[in-house]
Amino acid sequence: MLNKQTPGMQQKQETPPVGLVNFGDLRRVEPLTRSFGYDRGQPIDRYYIEKFLSQHAGDISGHVVEIGDDRYTRQFGGEKVTRSDVLDQRHPDSTPTIVADLTAADHVPSDSFDCIIITQTLQFIYDIHAAVQTLHRILKPGGVLLGSLPSLSPICRHDMDRWGDYWRFTSATVQRLFGDFFGSNSVQVEAFGNVLVGMAFFYGMAAEELTTEELHFKDRDFEALITVRAVKA
Repeated sequence: MLNKQTPGMQQKQETPPVGLVNFGDLRRVEPLTRSFGYDRGQPIDRYYIEKFLSQHAGDISGHVVEIGDDRYTRQFGGEKVTRSDVLDQRHPDSTPTIVADLTAADHVPSDSFDCIIITQTLQFIYDIHAAVQTLHRILKPGGVLLGSLPSLSPICRHDMDRWGDYWRFTSATVQRLFGDFFGSNSVQVEAFGNVLVGMAFFYGMAAEELTTEELHFKDRDFEALITVRAVKA
């Protein structure tokens, strides 16, 4: 069982000898749940995403387009949003106002949106360079893109079977990927996570099962989620 000590307390503990590590409830070859923690509470990746969007809620204003659905536009934009669109391909789980594939969206006008929200999406797109190029093109000059990408994450079987689950990212990947289109000085990248967070997420545990200190402790060698804020010059 995962105990709820702070990372600092964990670091002071002696390392158990080989063969004496106590896995407790986690000595299992399958996760506690395959729902990313939704059936236990708030998924750990969504904890970081919502923290990030809350910090940059001021950017979610004017004409906003969100990829997949508009949950975060409504949650963090509020009255600052004058027009809201959802961009997605046609499928049973989505009701887009703009039907488009980000790798081939020539019909979406350039310089259209004040803000783009794209969370946990680019891992499902094989041609990620074409997708980011489109995102840059359809954003207005001075507009802001707010996004998140997984670093440590289980495969999403539902999406894998429909169109593929291709990528996991590092902060260096995201900085270079968005920097190539927006310019490196216009891109802010932040990584969240540590070995405990990564292990808990793989097992399907929820954010409520970790302490705030554990969730906020950052280990550069165990990135779990990457966020990006990019401004179009």
